[in-house]
Amino acid sequence: MNSGKRLRVGLFGTLGSLIAIYFVLSQVNMAELGAVFSRIRWNWVELCALLLVFGLLARAWRWQLLLNGALPLVRSFTIMNVSYLVNGLLPLRMGEVVRAFLATRAEPPVPVFRSLSTIIVERLLDLLAVVGLVLIALASGPLPDQIRAAAVFLGPLALAGFVVLVILSQRRTLVHRLLAALSGRFALLRRWRVDRLVDHFLDGLAPLAKPRALGLALFSTAVSWGFSVVAGYVLMYAVWDTASWSTTALFIAAASLAIAVPAVPGNVGTYELSILLALGATGYGEPESAASAFAILVHAVNLVVYAIVGVVSFLYEGVSLSRFLAALRRSTAVRRRV
Repeated sequence: MNSGKRLRVGLFGTLGSLIAIYFVLSQVNMAELGAVFSRIRWNWVELCALLLVFGLLARAWRWQLLLNGALPLVRSFTIMNVSYLVNGLLPLRMGEVVRAFLATRAEPPVPVFRSLSTIIVERLLDLLAVVGLVLIALASGPLPDQIRAAAVFLGPLALAGFVVLVILSQRRTLVHRLLAALSGRFALLRRWRVDRLVDHFLDGLAPLAKPRALGLALFSTAVSWGFSVVAGYVLMYAVWDTASWSTTALFIAAASLAIAVPAVPGNVGTYELSILLALGATGYGEPESAASAFAILVHAVNLVVYAIVGVVSFLYEGVSLSRFLAALRRSTAVRRRV
């Protein structure tokens, strides 16, 4: 992605966030919002934060499974947390590329394209999980048009992408034949040693060709999202006297879809607005001050947990700031070529 395109995406994202922030703030009385925050039950917030950490552990376990044990669980946990921290600070999900670079520091090192292929698998699995949450919410009542449209568009897309990756994982010889045919016609592919990069990419897909590994990947995805849903359900008690599983499923799905929308780092504004849409559709939109406070609280808890765990993981990885910035620059260079 060239600098001009990045600038346009950044400006579009910033504009979207500013519009979302204005809409959220214009719908609520600030004094009432402050009163709601003064009554928050912080014991439920603490329990939610603990559950989110367990969810991160489950995601690290899934990544370790997709890497076929190439990283120990501790390293997959710390590297993944650093990537989440970077995603919260920088736009365009730069943390994913940083994760791939940090994995190359392991012994033995994990090739960049192998890590990137597992990250693609993760994103498709997560997208399928989000669509599943939307279906759960749909069983309990009507959904906002924006969320339904996003699920209808992204659900089949994610399923098709996942099926294609499963097929590629089982047809390695066919992929090599196609690549050999292309390399015979395009010298540039031979010069860049694309065959080696494709091999690394297919190595990351290898677990999908094994029924047991595929089942564990699906199971670990369900476990990680299960922790997220339980954490969201628990957090509702910090603001309200009651909680709803269907509402929790919907606002988590809505917030996850909002992350895919270009916005300022951290998705400030768009994240809160998506939660407000979900709350309004399930009867928790009134009073607006409570709904707004909850949307802000959900985002704040996630950001704080990811920041604390990310900083601790950054220190554990023992990467100096200068080397970390150098990795970011290399990551940007790779993204320009990809």
